[in-house]
Order: sequence, then structure tokens, then C-alpha cells
Amino acid sequence: MSENSTRIRERINFCIKGELWEQIPKFFAELHPADIAEIINHAPTASQNTLFELIDDDIKPDVLAELDDQTEADILDEMTAEEISDIIEEMAPDDAADVLGELEEERSAEILNLMEDEDSEEVRELLQYEEDTAGGIMTSDFVVVRASMTAAAAIEYIGSLELDEPIYYAYVVDSEGRLSGYVQLWELLKTTNRTRKLADLCEQEPITVHTDTDQEEVARIASKYDLSSLPVLDWQNKLVGRITVDDIMDVIEEEASEDIFRLAGSSDAELEDTSPLQACKARLPWLLITLGTGFITSLILTSFDEHLKLAGIGALIAFVPIIMGMGGNTGIQSSTLIIRGIALDASHSRKITKIISHEIIAGAIMGLICGTTIGLWAHFLIAGKHIPMIHPAYLALTVAVALFSAMAFAAVFGALVPVLLDRIKIDPAVASGPFVTSSNDIFALLIYYGVTFVMVGASHIR
Repeated sequence: MSENSTRIRERINFCIKGELWEQIPKFFAELHPADIAEIINHAPTASQNTLFELIDDDIKPDVLAELDDQTEADILDEMTAEEISDIIEEMAPDDAADVLGELEEERSAEILNLMEDEDSEEVRELLQYEEDTAGGIMTSDFVVVRASMTAAAAIEYIGSLELDEPIYYAYVVDSEGRLSGYVQLWELLKTTNRTRKLADLCEQEPITVHTDTDQEEVARIASKYDLSSLPVLDWQNKLVGRITVDDIMDVIEEEASEDIFRLAGSSDAELEDTSPLQACKARLPWLLITLGTGFITSLILTSFDEHLKLAGIGALIAFVPIIMGMGGNTGIQSSTLIIRGIALDASHSRKITKIISHEIIAGAIMGLICGTTIGLWAHFLIAGKHIPMIHPAYLALTVAVALFSAMAFAAVFGALVPVLLDRIKIDPAVASGPFVTSSNDIFALLIYYGVTFVMVGASHIR
């Protein structure tokens, strides 16, 4: 928000606390719909519906489209079907479909029946597509011109349309409605182009997506080619809609939020339901998995502890937390980088192989440095202890080799698991966080135990 908007927001919050409702409309009139939506989102739940009613009817559709899902649902619950239909009719088709898609099917159908036939038909067509596909996020509000038209004729035609949203491209189709290309408006406005056919002016072979294309793929394509609008085709390759930059940004935010939650072993469902039970439902599965791996770790550690003490080298137990912690962190770093590469569509190219090789080498180098460091520290701690038949320097070397091995393995493991999950069509984001950390705890212990067994000798560890 600007400084002026911040001051207005403070005044509105003061009015909300004092229930000075009659003063709020004049402040709302000075704000952008997105700022009004933000104020309502953060207002007390009991005041949200009252605030929405105070908004000017002309901007209610824009504000409703900007509200959080939970706030939107709470406000719509207090409204009649007639009131909702009046607002929905003034919204862009894709925004209207998003709102109705969140309602119960019976109520959604009731609202659609109350709308004008032309408006309801557009929304019904959009509702048939899955929410997270190109069809689910596209709008049917776009401009189509014929390839046989001249630029002058196209300008006159476009000028006669009543458009709800700004356009920068006109899509050029052939006689059968198939997309031939697109033409930018500034090309039409050039005086030298006025008599030229659109078939000669349009950009051929435009970048397109189909209605069933996943929204994450849509965002990736739009980002890669710097597109502000992306045409959508049906199974017959006919133009049925376009995806605008605001929807692409929403998808990027949604997908990023989803991945962040998964990295933490949770779910973005927590954004829509703030109840403690929902939080438990989202987080508990991964916590139980982590707890299960903890049981395995405890079994290994108990056995390890017993054998080391019997061998008279119980001092090595003090380095277990370091070995486990460093292995877990190394694995997380590797998996995060690989997941990022997969998200940028590097999973089917040489780039992903290069990233994996990079992580293996980096893991080995970091393991060597950290292993040397912990070896020196271990020697400092163990040097004063009397350990029969084994020199303290050798035990320190054992710790150093174990940490090097654990970190090198963790780098490889953290890099390969996301790739394998991606190959079997599982979201690689689940490979990070609790999964990699818990798995690396087990492997780090086994590596430490194995290295100690090999270097100190089976004769000392019975």
C-alpha cells in the first residue's frame, strides 16, 4: 500500500473498532479493490460481512475476486442467491467460475439459473474443466478476428466490442475457428498496415496450451516465453479461451505455497481451514513417519552405544549428533536444489544430470572439509583419554572418515530421491523436509557404525 492508503487503512480500522460504520464508505471510495479486500481479509470475522455491504455496488465484483477463500466463503454464506448472482454477472467469467466452483453444487446451480443466459453459459463452460488445469483458470473473454480481415476492418470491429478487460492481442483464426496466430494491437494501429490482411500481419505458430494442461505447466510456459496472455485450445485445436498474466501470477503463488508447505511436511489446506484439527490432519502423517524412523534410529543407536562401550571406545558416541545433523542438512540442501531444477523443467534434459553431478562433487568436497575439521576436534577431545590398544588419532580419523562418508552419501541421496519420485509421477517436494532428514538420520548412523566397524576392527567391536 502507498503511504496515503496506509493512513486510510488506519482510519478504517479505527472506525471498525468504534463501530463507526457510516464513515467507512467514504474511505473505501479512495482505495483500490485489492486494498479493500486486504482490509476485509484482516478484519474481525464478525465485521467482514458488514464491511462488504458498505462497498459500492460497482466494485463489489472486483473486491470479491480478491478476497481470501475463507473470507469469501464466510461472506457468501450470509448472502442470498439473488445477491450473489447480481455480483457474479459483473465479474470476469474466470473469476465468476472460481467463486461458483467453491460453492456447493446445488447453490451454484441456483445462482447460475438466476443469471442472464449469456453470462451463465460462459461460466458453465468454464466450470466443466478441472480447477488446476488451463481450462480451469482461463477466461472466455477474448477477441477473435478473421485472417481475411484487413487491419482497418479489425480496428473497427474491436472498437465496436464491449470489453470488460483490457486486451493487447487479437487472436487470428481461420474459417473453421482454428488459431492461425495473433496480432498485437499496435500493429493494427500503424497507418502503413491499415490495408494489409491479418493473415500477413499476424505472428504465426503462437505458443498455446490445451484445456487439460496442468496449471503449473501453464505458468512455466508463460514465464519461459515472457507471455502476458496465453491462448487455450480444446481437443479439436479450436480457440476456447485465454489465460491472462494475473491468473498466471496466482498459479505461481499457489504452487510455490503448496511446495513450501510440503517441504515442511504439511499441506496448503491449512490456508483454507485454520482449525487445529485441520492442522493436525495436514501435519500428523509426516510427523508419524518421522516418529517411525526415530524408532529405527533409537534401535540402531542403542546397539551402537552398547558395542562401543564394550570395546572401550564409548567416546565416539559423543559425535553421533554431529554425524546425523550434518548428513540431514546436506541432504536437504541437495534435494532443494534438485526440486528447484525439476520445477524449472530441467528434469528431462542434460541440466538435471549436471545438477546431480554438481551435488555429488559438492557433497564430497564439503564432507572432506567438515570431516577434517571434526577429526581435529575429535582428536582434541579424545587425546587425554586412555583407550587401550587404539591411538586417539586413529579414532579421530575414524570420526572424520565417517562424517565425510555420511555427507557424501546424503548429497547423493538428497539429489536422487526427488528425481526418482518425479519419474514415477509423485510430487518431488515430498522428498524434502521430514523424508530426507529422517532417512539420512538412519543412513548416517549405519555409515558411522559401518566405518567404525571397518576401521577400528571387528575384534574390538563385538
